[in-house]
Amino acid sequence: MEENQKNLEEKIGKIPVIFKELKETDPDLYRSVMGLDQMIWGDGALSKQTKKIIAIAIAAALRDGHAVRAQMAGAGNLGVSKEEIEEGLRVAFLLAGMPAYVHGKTALEEYLGNRPKK
Repeated sequence: MEENQKNLEEKIGKIPVIFKELKETDPDLYRSVMGLDQMIWGDGALSKQTKKIIAIAIAAALRDGHAVRAQMAGAGNLGVSKEEIEEGLRVAFLLAGMPAYVHGKTALEEYLGNRPKK
């Protein structure tokens, strides 16, 4: 896998196949997305871990099954705890309602059940 995609996968988790193909099908868009990725996911006023929790909460609020699972996989790579994810999901609940919370909690339990044991 190309180095930029490998770095992206480490940050966000699983990358959709369509994105992997984007380099060939639309190289200009691919370069733009990769540049934006570098700007967004780096440490700044917010840590990478905090940004990951925000991303999980947003994905849950949107009920995007792929995104929430991919972001949780990336959270594991960054050392984000279950408790931190659950707190982020409670914020999603407050702003987006019970369906968002349930969607995120279900994905979290599935992720924890499928995660390799240490």
